[in-house]
This record gives sequence, C-alpha cells and structure tokens, in this order.
Amino acid sequence: MTMESLKRYVVFSFCFVLSFVQIKSSSVTHYSIPEEMKEGSIVANLATDLSLDVKTLNQRKMRLDIVANKKYLDVNKETGDLYVVEKIDREYICNTKSSCYLRLEVILENPVRIFNMEVEILDMNDNAPQFRRSTIYLDISEATPQGERFSLSNAVDPDVGSNSLNTYHLSESQYFNIQVQTGRDRSKFADLILKKTLDREQQAVHNLILTAIDGGTPARSGTASVIVRVLDTNDNAPTFKESIYNVKIMENSPIGSLVIDLNATDLDEGSNSDITYSYSLYTSEKTQETFNLNPTTGEITVRGMLNYEDFKIYDMEVIATDKGANSLSGQCTIKIQVEDMNDNHPELSIKSFQSPVSENIELNTVIAVVSVSDKDSGDNGVVDLHIPDNMPFKLRESSDNYYELVVSEPLDREKVPEYDITFTVTDRGSPPLSDNETMTLELLDVNDNVPQFPQSFYTIRVMENNVPGALLSSLTAFDPDLHENQYLVYFIIEKEIANTSMSMLFSINPENGNLYGLKTFDYEIEKEFLFHIEARDSGSPPLSSNVTVHIIIVDQNDNAPVIVSPWRAHGSVVEEKIPRSTDKGSLVSKVIALDTDSVHNSRITYQFLQVTDATLFSLDQYNGEIRTMRMFSYKDSRHHRLVVVAKDNGEPALSATVTIKLSTVETAMKAYSDMTEVPLEYDIFSDLNLYLVIGLGSVSFLLLITILVTIVIKCQNPKPSKTAPPCRNSVISERNSTIADSTLVSNDAYWYSLFLAETRKGKLVVRQPVPKGSRYIVSSLPRGTGLTETSDSAASTLQSSTSSSSRST
Repeated sequence: MTMESLKRYVVFSFCFVLSFVQIKSSSVTHYSIPEEMKEGSIVANLATDLSLDVKTLNQRKMRLDIVANKKYLDVNKETGDLYVVEKIDREYICNTKSSCYLRLEVILENPVRIFNMEVEILDMNDNAPQFRRSTIYLDISEATPQGERFSLSNAVDPDVGSNSLNTYHLSESQYFNIQVQTGRDRSKFADLILKKTLDREQQAVHNLILTAIDGGTPARSGTASVIVRVLDTNDNAPTFKESIYNVKIMENSPIGSLVIDLNATDLDEGSNSDITYSYSLYTSEKTQETFNLNPTTGEITVRGMLNYEDFKIYDMEVIATDKGANSLSGQCTIKIQVEDMNDNHPELSIKSFQSPVSENIELNTVIAVVSVSDKDSGDNGVVDLHIPDNMPFKLRESSDNYYELVVSEPLDREKVPEYDITFTVTDRGSPPLSDNETMTLELLDVNDNVPQFPQSFYTIRVMENNVPGALLSSLTAFDPDLHENQYLVYFIIEKEIANTSMSMLFSINPENGNLYGLKTFDYEIEKEFLFHIEARDSGSPPLSSNVTVHIIIVDQNDNAPVIVSPWRAHGSVVEEKIPRSTDKGSLVSKVIALDTDSVHNSRITYQFLQVTDATLFSLDQYNGEIRTMRMFSYKDSRHHRLVVVAKDNGEPALSATVTIKLSTVETAMKAYSDMTEVPLEYDIFSDLNLYLVIGLGSVSFLLLITILVTIVIKCQNPKPSKTAPPCRNSVISERNSTIADSTLVSNDAYWYSLFLAETRKGKLVVRQPVPKGSRYIVSSLPRGTGLTETSDSAASTLQSSTSSSSRST
C-alpha cells in the first residue's frame, strides 16, 4: 500500500467518522492506519480536522497523550499534523484481538479544551505461520493397520482475519497423507493418516515435511520436519550365510584355537535380533567334547586335542534362535576336516668333530661327521643340512643322511682365529621345522708371518756431544703370530767402519727395540752412520726382517775459530812493518781463521775490535783483508795497533782475536820471521799414510836445505849500489800474488797442512790433504840475506803427531 493511498484511506475514514460523530457525538475523533507505517508518516492534520488555528497551537501549548500505551504518535505544533513517531506492531499491542485501537487525548490551554481521539490499527500480513517445534517425532509400529490416524502439532500465525493460518500441506509420500481439521476457535490443525502398511526392514525411518500456509496476499508459510520411526516386530527368523560350512583345521591345534565364527543375521532389531547359538540333537557327544560353541558370539573353538591319526572329520549342526516374544530360529551344518601337520622336528647328531686344527691344514680335510633324521613321512620327513655362507668349509654327503664337513679354502688364523659353525637341519614340511647345533673350531698358530717394521727406513738425528747410553729411538716391529711365534728379538747387523764395529757405537735392547748410543759423537769426526737392524721371531724355523737405520750427527757450535794467519804464539802480538809510501788500497795484512764446525756454524766474519785510526785502515768482513784507505801523511803515527776479531755463525757465536802491531818505515828492511808451531789433531794414521808423510817430509827437508844454501850464497855477493836491493817484492805485489783472493775455511772433510814461507813481502801456501783429526805444525821460514836475528830462523819443518796430542789455538 503506497503513502498516497494511505492518506486517501485516512481522509476517507476521518470523513466517515466525522459525519458519524456529528450525527452521534462530536466528542471522539476516529482515524484508521495500517501497522508498520514508517516513522514520520503523517496520519492527519488535527488543526484542520478540529477547526483550530495553526498559528495559536504553540501559544495554547498543544500536546498529545496516548492512554495506556507508548507514545507511537505525536503532533507537529507548527503545522498541526499528526505523525508516526515509532513503528507500530499490531500483534505486539493487541495480540490476537480482532480489532486494535490507540486512544489519544489532544489538550489545549487558553482556553482549555480536550479532544478524544481513536486510531484504529489495521492488520497487515507481516507474520508467517510457525510451528511450536521444528521437528515432530512419531513412533509407529510396523504392524499398525492401514488408515490409522496420528495427530500432528499445529502451527500458529499472530496475524488475524484473512492473514491468519489457512491450510497445511505434506510432502509426497507413498505411506502417509494428511487431513486438515478446523477447531471451534477456527484454528486449523492436521492429522497424519497411514495409507500403506509399514515394513521396518525395508525402511526404518520416514522423513516428511509439513508446511503451514496463511491466507494473506502474498501468502506466507512455515515448515516442520516430521520424522516417523518404524517400530520393529519379530517377523524375521535368523539366517546363516551358508547352509553347509566346510572347515579345515591342523592337528595339534592348541586348545582355544578358533575353528569358525558363525555369524547369523536377523533383520529385526532390539531383542528380536538378539541371537543365541546351540548344538542340535543330531550333534554327537564326541564332537561336543572336542569343540566348544559360544552361545552368544557363535564362535566354535578347539576344546580337546586333535589328532589326525585318531579322528579325521567332525560333523555338527548349529541352531540360531532370536529372543523375540515369539522366537524364530535358523540352522546350518558344519563339517570340520583335521589335516595332518609337520609335528616332528628333524634331529641332528655330531658323530665326530676335530678341534683345534692347524691353520695350515690341507684342503678337503674332514673336520666333522654329522648325521640327520626326521620321524615324519613324505615331504615332512625329507631334510636338508646346511652351514652359514661365506665360510671356508663345505658339506659333502657321504651316505644316506650322513654328511662330512671339509676344508674348502685356506685358513688364516691371523684373520679369523676361530669359527662358530652352526649346522642347521630343515625338513620340507609346511611350515618347515628345523634344528641346529653350533660347534666352535679353533685354529692353531703357525709361524707364517715375518716381523714387520712400520717403516722400511729410519732416519734418526742425534745431536753431537750426546750423553753415552742415552735413548736414540725405539724401533718396534710387529708379528701377528701367537706365543713364541710372536716373541721378537732385535739385533744390530754387524758392520765395521774405520775398524770400529757398530756394536761398539750403538746398542739395541733385544726385547723392545730401544736403540742407544754408546759413545759421545763428534760431528767434526763422524757425521753419519748407516747400518741395519734385524727383528727375528722365536718360531721354528724363525722368521726375520730388517730395517735400514741412518744416524745423522747434528752439529753443535762447539769449536771456536782458529786464526792461522798471521800466525803468532799464544797470546803474543803480531808485528808487521810497511813503508810509509804505501799507496791507497794496498794490502797491509790478511787474517785467516779456520772453524771445524759445519758449514753454517763455520762461516767466518771479520771486524775490527780496536783500531788506532779508523780512517786509515779498512777490513773486509768476508775475506779478512786489511787495506789502506789512504796514503800515510806526516801527521800519522808511526805505530798502529789493530785488533781483529774472527766470529763464526753459530748460536751462540764463538770468536778468536789477533792483535797486529803495525810499524811504518822509511826504507826497506831485512826480512825476518818467527818460527812457530800450530799443532792440529788427526786421527790415528794408517800404515800407508805414515809412509806418505815420511816420504813427503824427506823431500821437503832436502828442498828446504837447497833453498837455504841458495839464499845464503846470493846474499853474500857484493852489490854495486850503496843501498842494498830489496830482498823481497813490494807490498802490493806480495799481497796480490799469494792468498789475497781467498780465505781458508775448513768446510769439507779435509784438514789442510799449511806450509808458510813468509818474508816481509810474500807468503807461500802449500795445500795438502791429511786425515781428519790430524795435528799439523806450521813453521815460518825467513827469506833474506842469510842473516838471522834469532835462533827461531831455522828451516821450517812439517811435523805430524798422534791424535792424542791436545789441540792448541
């Protein structure tokens, strides 16, 4: 309904009522409006209907009172319109009354006037029918006859008149329909009518939909579910899946073993489907004693011992009965067939077993003899014997049910010291039965393994000056054999070096292989040793192996440098004389030092420890040459003192010093030299070396005599010049023509004997190898006019002495 039609409807109603009131009474004004009008909707203009001046409504304090209800309506004092304040629900205000009114009072002041008004609320179809329960349950027995009626819960519609409940409708069903009834209060309800007999076994539950429809336009409806549960009656007998059951069971099945589970079914429910099982009268007592029937579950289990040889087939008849009021029953026949089983284990017997055996036993040697048997027959009595795989043995059948265990592969005790051999005998039954027995075979050791060193070559470094008897290293071999075949003894294989046996230098503990040094080693004498050590077991015959041992003597810086040139007596000062006219760069002297240590420790460096004038002389730190840095001037002193230190490269460094007293002269001088001896130790001479030294000494002696005689004769000849000619070369030629280009360093396996023929201007060095450790004497020989200043100016000699002489610096 539109707002325009509502207004026309209100105006029409008002005119009708107004004319009626004017006829009856003018004290009550009537209006009619539909429920559910929107808030703010205008019902009527009271100023016009009540003949009031709109302009005076505020002054007269116009107000609207609703008797006994909420204030659903109000009046606009500016326009005089009566309008809706809140939506009006007719069903809430008047419930199910056929007519519904709101009574109003319009009050004005100055003067006071009261107008009585009635507003009729007209019903609209705004409510659908509703059932009190959304689901209706009915329990109907399947034995209920056709045409039986069942009352259903009715629906309620709060609307009135044509908008109220009108009829019911049932969903399609082949078993049910409905009949609509009208009560005295004109309410509508429906009866459910059974039009076809029910069968619970076919359909236990019927689901129906009941719909309530009102008479409004458009019509509204509400639904409820009708669930019909069919109640059971005992109209079905228990049945088995099969009428005859054939069952097989093995003999010796344990008591309680399940034979068959009978599961009879009854389509009924409740107590009508509860089944009990029992034997029929046709079942023998023997069968009932042998098998047990559970009356509740229908399980048949073994009750007594089953023996195929005693009884092969059992027949029984079982009855299933339900628990209904009029019980019904069904039955079946069961045939139980007992099957023979493999119930005898095979037997195994060790007739002979040889243990222990030697690990070098020959192939195909018989170790054991085994017999097998089985009391069963057929396949159950056929047996097979086997041993574990991956064993160096095999079984060989010698006769019926007899087997021999023989060696099939070489045995090695070091890899496997013993074997646990399990003999397993198995029959061919189903399931197969077996028996086993384990025997332990021990292997005896044979000396078939040589001792083994972890390394084939040992290099052992030993610091010189070691303590005699100190442990050098432990050389331990391993022998995987047992007992005496494993016990090792260590030996040093004899070898002589310079007439000295290895056993005098080294010792090895024969039990544990610890190697000891028996003497203090000197790197300057012995640098290395190479020998063999043998490890031998105690087997029969014994086996052995050897290893090469390389002993390297490590050098220590235990020898200080020895100054051999310029030579001087112990603690004395070397005196040198040179002309003042010597040029810049001239060789004044050359310091030569020897060090018997190794190359690294024997590297010599030279430096001035003290020098009178540092601007006059220079010293080469590598070759020891002392040269002039400039020419002498008249201001320079005539005497100079030079202290030279020779230092090796060891840690800590060792050194030796020499003091040179240098004098400058204006003219040439007579040459002289001191005769000194420097002893050098050497090893004990062999016979051949002794003969060579004697021969060399004789030749040297004759040569020196000849040179001396020649010098004396030449010096005695008169010279035409007043000034005697120089008896030696100049300083520069002297120094450059001799050993100014090198330094004597003992860096190899030789000592050198030095024969120095020294004059003021020159030196002659004779280099000759002598045995290591020899002692040498160096003598200086003056060359000049034949005049000698001291008795030391004798012919120089080369002397040798034994190694027992002490070494001098």
